[in-house]
Amino acid sequence: MRERSPKVSIATVSEHQVVLPDTAYAMWQRGELRDFLSLPHDHTRLEIIGGKIVVSPAPRAGHGRIVRGIYNAFRDAQVADRQFPWDCAPLLDLNMTETSEGYCPDLMVMRAEVLAALEDADDRHAHPDHVEMVVEVTSPSNAGNDREPAERDAVSKWNGYARAEIPYYLLIDRDPKAPLITLYSIPDPAVGAYLHKETWEFGQTIVLEHFGVEIDTRDWRPWND
Repeated sequence: MRERSPKVSIATVSEHQVVLPDTAYAMWQRGELRDFLSLPHDHTRLEIIGGKIVVSPAPRAGHGRIVRGIYNAFRDAQVADRQFPWDCAPLLDLNMTETSEGYCPDLMVMRAEVLAALEDADDRHAHPDHVEMVVEVTSPSNAGNDREPAERDAVSKWNGYARAEIPYYLLIDRDPKAPLITLYSIPDPAVGAYLHKETWEFGQTIVLEHFGVEIDTRDWRPWND
């Protein structure tokens, strides 16, 4: 995105350019961008990634099964142990203030008291220092935004999460050509990269030692082409 003036900017939405009265990030942060672009107030996602406005359709049912399975694993741990410290926030926007970007992870894991405070305040966004782990499940339309970039100069949410020093990033890639579950850790904010990863195949049990949670993936499936 390049500035035309302090109050007017040109932003890219997919492959089209639109003139905005302010920066895309500022409008996103104030909750004005969706209405300006005449986007429906449904499950359509609106994000600012690498300076571009990214609009994604509502995810498929198989995508939702995976997100629900992760959420339920944390919920079951809460039921089993009243002192369990973690809770999950699905589809809450994440304000990446350091990079002037706005993401909408599939799920965020944070301390239960932190999420309760956000809910009590009815906040519009979470911030990176609230979050212990982000979860993304890829879709055919936007998988490249979630993955580690193949090119050094390319930008994705993988870079952004690392720059923001979010400790863990769980990526479930449903691409039928190479379905894989990856837990990234040890973020290096200076280079925008995670230095360690652990992987599982679909059907295996994910063991999240840091959170004391195991996730059954036997019902998870790649997307249908």
